[in-house]
Amino acid sequence: MRKIAIYGKGGIGKSTTTQNTVAGLAEMGKNVMVVGCDPKADSTRLLLGGLAQKTVLDTLREEGEDVELADILKPGYANVACVESGGPEPGVGCAGRGIITSINMLEQLGAYETDRELDYAFYDVLGDVVCGGFAMPIRDGKAQEIYIVVSGEMMAMYAANNICKGIVKFAESGGVRLGGLICNSRNVDNEKQMIEELAKMLGTQMIHFVPRDNMVQRAEINRKTVIDYDPTHRQADEYRTLAKKIDENEMFVIPKPLKIEELESLLINFGILN
Repeated sequence: MRKIAIYGKGGIGKSTTTQNTVAGLAEMGKNVMVVGCDPKADSTRLLLGGLAQKTVLDTLREEGEDVELADILKPGYANVACVESGGPEPGVGCAGRGIITSINMLEQLGAYETDRELDYAFYDVLGDVVCGGFAMPIRDGKAQEIYIVVSGEMMAMYAANNICKGIVKFAESGGVRLGGLICNSRNVDNEKQMIEELAKMLGTQMIHFVPRDNMVQRAEINRKTVIDYDPTHRQADEYRTLAKKIDENEMFVIPKPLKIEELESLLINFGILN
């Protein structure tokens, strides 16, 4: 089983990219589990057709420790197993602890040892590596591969570089490696070339460039992935291509994070900070 964590700046389209990619893998016949590691609990919404998934933390609060796997794991599109970690009540506690609690609970309940052998476990992780809880998938070896969703926007690239610093920190102890950058286009000038150059400087690859298309929003409004909503659309093929590239990927590296001066020079060279 391959364990993959998807990171990226908040609002970059990380959850949308994850769910559409997972739909592509499921369509290929892969058995996949998605663990949402965002307190908003929206990492599986498109796979579940918009159904409100009861989170692990909410279930524990309401039912105590007597929890069964069926209480927190729901089948979604193409039988993808869907879990949402959830978070604390607003203003109380650390959201990152929800990830720790959820992953430990899934292990105790045998989620990784289901009747059908899992090919993939995906962790959709909130934003940057900002605290121990959110870093858990890479810190404790829960994820072996990291993909960073990025765009040609300055803060998205800044966040990607910070995430690379987190990967380096835990690479030796946890064995985690960077599988590449996924460019979720924002139609920034020279965006594809810029992210390709960023990937090269980090010592990795831009594994795929996902063009911007309103079909993604149209599918989301209808509470579906693009592959589910309109399987013949060209954007569905983009996610199928990304899924295939991840499935066949063999380039896993310890990245070389940039100094802030190097990152700013890259942005200037491509006209972002002029």
